[in-house]
Amino acid sequence: MLFVDDNALAACFETDINENFVKELSQRHPLRVVFRDAGFANDSVKINIGQIFKRLSPHTEIKTI
Repeated sequence: MLFVDDNALAACFETDINENFVKELSQRHPLRVVFRDAGFANDSVKINIGQIFKRLSPHTEIKTI
């Protein structure tokens, strides 16, 4: 996990990202967050990240590469 300019950008290129990790990350309220497409533990987590951030950090812009 890499944070740039405090919480302006959070870049996560880890593997096995799960919903608990995403919830913890969203509580930091980053302005933007980038995930590696193949880094999620399963497709369910990948699908749910948008809803998690929408609920816990609605202003965060999410990108998957």
